[in-house]
Amino acid sequence: MALAAAASAREILTRLHDVMAKRLAAQSKLNAVVDIIGTALDSEVCSIYLLREGVLELFATRGLSQDAVHVTKLALGEGLVGTIAANVETLNLAEAATHPDFAYRPETGEDRFHSFAGVPIIRRERAVGVLAVQHVEPRRYADVEIEALQTVAMVLSELIANAGLIDAAGAASTRPQATGAVRTHGFKLVDGMAQGLAVFHQPRITIEHTVAEDIEAERHRVYAAFDKMREQIERMASQAEFGVGGEHDEVLQTYKMFAYDEGWSRRINEAIDSGLTAEAAIERVQQRTRQRMREIDDPLLRDRMHDLEDLSNRLLRIVSGQLGTAAQLGLRQDSILIARNLGPAELLEYDRRRLKGVILEEGSLTAHVTIVARAMGVPVLGRVRNVRQIIAEGDMLLLDVGEESLLVRPTNAMQEAFSAKLALSQKRRAAFAQLKDQPPETKDGHRLTLMVNAGLRDDVSALDLTGADGIGLFRTEFQFLVSATLPQREAQRRLYKDVLDVAGDRPVTFRTVDIGGDKALPYLNHDEEGNEENPAMGWRALRLALDRDGLMKAQARALLDAAAGRTLNIMFPMVSEPWEFEEARALFEAQRAWLGSRGRKLPTDIRYGAMLEVPALAEVLDLLLPRLDFLSIGTNDLTQFLFAADRAHPKLALRYDWLSPSILRFVKRVADQAHAAGVPVGVCGEMGGRPLEAMALIGLGIDRLSITPAAVGPVKAMIRSLDRSAIQAMMEAELAAPRLPLRETLSAWAAEHGVELA
Repeated sequence: MALAAAASAREILTRLHDVMAKRLAAQSKLNAVVDIIGTALDSEVCSIYLLREGVLELFATRGLSQDAVHVTKLALGEGLVGTIAANVETLNLAEAATHPDFAYRPETGEDRFHSFAGVPIIRRERAVGVLAVQHVEPRRYADVEIEALQTVAMVLSELIANAGLIDAAGAASTRPQATGAVRTHGFKLVDGMAQGLAVFHQPRITIEHTVAEDIEAERHRVYAAFDKMREQIERMASQAEFGVGGEHDEVLQTYKMFAYDEGWSRRINEAIDSGLTAEAAIERVQQRTRQRMREIDDPLLRDRMHDLEDLSNRLLRIVSGQLGTAAQLGLRQDSILIARNLGPAELLEYDRRRLKGVILEEGSLTAHVTIVARAMGVPVLGRVRNVRQIIAEGDMLLLDVGEESLLVRPTNAMQEAFSAKLALSQKRRAAFAQLKDQPPETKDGHRLTLMVNAGLRDDVSALDLTGADGIGLFRTEFQFLVSATLPQREAQRRLYKDVLDVAGDRPVTFRTVDIGGDKALPYLNHDEEGNEENPAMGWRALRLALDRDGLMKAQARALLDAAAGRTLNIMFPMVSEPWEFEEARALFEAQRAWLGSRGRKLPTDIRYGAMLEVPALAEVLDLLLPRLDFLSIGTNDLTQFLFAADRAHPKLALRYDWLSPSILRFVKRVADQAHAAGVPVGVCGEMGGRPLEAMALIGLGIDRLSITPAAVGPVKAMIRSLDRSAIQAMMEAELAAPRLPLRETLSAWAAEHGVELA
C-alpha cells in the first residue's frame, strides 16, 4: 500500500511540477491542478478552496458548476470544507450528507455526488485552504488516495503562497495583534514565579521547495541529517547535569529511542519516494503526527508524540541549514521561553542561569519536559493559547504559575505589583524555611505528622529542605510513566533503595503502581480495556495490578529487597473491597516467603495500608480496619467519585468545593471509625496541602498529612498558629448545622483566631 501511495503521489507531483514551471497565471495553474488530481484519482469532482478575507472561497473545480467559482464561500467551521479548515483535519466520507456539519450549496450542483474526501492545505501550521474530491457512488476513498491528496496539498501550499492567493494572515505575521498590556491564562505544570523577556524556542522554518528534482539526492540529505541529529542527542544525554541513573536518564533514553526509530525514518523515505524534497518529506510526516495527536485520547501517548515532533523540528533545522533554536543562539539576558511544546533534550540545551520560566501552548503533567523542568526548578505554564498572536520576541513577561497567569508587556504599575508579590513570596519562603527545624505542633501542644508526596528520586531531597517527617506517599508509577519499556525489577530495586537511603530514619510509604486509566502505558497491551470511556473508574491501580500479578510480584520483590533490614511501608491504591486488600497483602507475603526461603535478607517489619478513594470502602471499613496498619484518605479521587464529577473536566474543576459539608462529613466519619479501631489515619492529596482545608481536616481529627513539598511551610505555619481543640469544637458545631458557604465561615473563624493562612 505504501508503494502504491508513493507511486500515485509521484505521478501527480510530476505533472504538477510541469504545471508550476509554466508561465501561466495562478488561476490557470489551479484549473490545471484540479484536472490533474481528478484524472489521477479517477474522481469526478476535484475542488480547491482558499482562505481569503477570513472565508473559504471556491477557487477552482472540476466536476462542479463553473458558475460557483469565486461565488461559493464558506466560513471557517461551516460545512464539510469549513470543518476541515477550522479543525485542520481530514474527512473521508462514503455519504457526505450524513455528516452533522454537511451544508448543501445549490449553486455548485453537487447534489448528485455522494462520497466526499477533503484534506487541509497547511501553511505555517494553519489551514489556508482545502483540497476536496467527490464521487457519484457512495464510497470511502482508499488510504493511498488520501495519502496522495495530503501530499499534493503540501505542494499546493507552496504554489498558492508564491502566487499571493492566501490571506496575509496565512503568512503568520511575526508581530502580535495586540500591542498593549495583555493578561492570559494557562494550566499549572511546574509552580513558581518568573520575570524575563520573551524568547521563542525556534524561528519558523518556511519550506520554499516541496517537489524534488533528484529523489536520491534528497534521500542522502535526510540520511546525513539523521546522523547529525543522533550525534547531538548522544552528546546532550552524556552532558546532562543531573539524573544519571535516575528517572531523567530514563526520559532521555526514551527520547533517544525515537531518534533511532526505523519506522519514523522509513515514513520520511516513503514521502521522498512520492516526489517530495527532504524538508517537505519531514514536514509531511510531522503533519501526519499532529493529526494523530488530535485523535489520541491517551495523554501519555500524546506526550510521546510530542517527543517525536521535537525531534522532527530538530531534523528539519539540520536538513534545511536554517538557524537553530534560541538555545543554540544563546540567551543574552533573563528570559522566558515560549514553545508549542518541548522535548526534554531541547530544554536541557538552555543556559540555566538565564532561563527563568517556560510557556507552552500544549504540555501536560506527565510530559517528559515537565518532569525535567521540575528537576531543574524552572516554572512552567502550559496550555497557553495563541501565544504568537499576543506575544512578540523581546516582550517583557511576568509569569505567575501559581495563579495560572501570564502578563505580557505589563505597565509600570503591573510590574511593581508583581515585583512586590515576588519579593513577598521570597520573604515568605525564607520565613517558612526558618520553620524547617520546628515541629508541626499546635498552640495547645498537639504534635501532628507532616509528610511529603514524592515520585522521583530527586523529590526526596525535599525532606531536608522542608524538615518533613517523612514521605507519606511515594508514587512508584512515575518510574513506569517515564520509561519506554516496563522497568526491570533491578531498576525498581535501585530506585526504592536510593529513596530509603536518602530518607534515612524517616519513614517512606510506597504506594504500589497506580497505572491504567489516564496513566495508560503504551507497552502494556490493554486489549479491549485500552479504550475506556471513563478511565478514572476503569481498569487501573490495584485492579490492574491484581489482574497482571506478574507486574505486582516483580514490584513486591523489588521493594522487599530494597528495604532489607528496615521497616517497609506498603500502601495499596484504589481499594474498593476488603478482599482486594487481602489478595494484594497475600501476594506480598508470598514473595516475602519466597525470598526468605532463598536466604535473602528481608525487611525487619512490613506495615500494610490502604488508600480510601472509592466511597464503597467506607461502608465495609469495619471489616478491613482489623487487618490494616494504617489508612490514608486520597482526597483527589475521592472527591470526583463522591460528586460524580471528573476533576479534569474544565467546567467541573471549580464546581465542587473540598470544604463542602458532604466531603467533610465523609472524612470525619472515616477518621472517627479508624481512631476507634486504633488505626492511624491520614490524608494525602491536594486538599491537605492548602492551609484552610488542612485546618478543617485537623478539626475533623486528622493528624497526619502528606502533601507537596512546597505546601509544607505554609501548612506548618498554619498548624503552629492553631488551637486544635478550638477548631475541633468549631467543626463539630458547623457540620451539625452548616452555615453555607462553609469556606467563608472557616476563613472568618481563622482570621478571628489569628490562624496564619499564607
